[in-house]
Amino acid sequence: MHICCLDLEGVLLPEIWIQVADRFKKRELRLTTRDVPDYDKLMKYRLGILRKEGIRLKDIQRVIRKMEPLPGARRFLDQLRSQGPVVILSDTFYEFALPAMRKLGDPALFCNWLQVDKAGFIAGYTLRQKDGKRKAVLGLKKLGFEVRSAGDSYNDLTMLKTANRGVLFSPPDSIRKSHPEFPVARDYRRLFQLLQAKNG
Repeated sequence: MHICCLDLEGVLLPEIWIQVADRFKKRELRLTTRDVPDYDKLMKYRLGILRKEGIRLKDIQRVIRKMEPLPGARRFLDQLRSQGPVVILSDTFYEFALPAMRKLGDPALFCNWLQVDKAGFIAGYTLRQKDGKRKAVLGLKKLGFEVRSAGDSYNDLTMLKTANRGVLFSPPDSIRKSHPEFPVARDYRRLFQLLQAKNG
């Protein structure tokens, strides 16, 4: 029995931080894990900007509630789930992602939590566990699943390497060139084919 593990942003949803950056006209918030491999460094940078600019969690949530899945994402996800279980493994936060999950048909989601202070600012975050995507894949393999995975960023690479099959979905050239061992899909039709292909 196989199970598919998918990244969320860049695979099923637009990048949340890019949407926030555009809404508040803060170009420096456009950096994502496609640009910066060190997630902790990236998050501390983001949180410093939010506090400096007076942007609270509720402000970000208003932006997220207006977001829609990438074109074709819901249909792809429904098709994929008709073939077997699917889990979303993401470095985003439940406080960000839950409204978007409803638009995707409420798939299972493993992600992280935010720490919010009394003034409503994001003060920090709690990781589900360090290198959580890789460890989730290891756990699913121990349960007897063949794991097939797809992602687009630096923080997806350990998940893709640990899975029985890893696929890059529309990655930046820097990741594609440095990791030629992974097949690349640039649309959902091809991604579905690569995730469902029989071994051998």
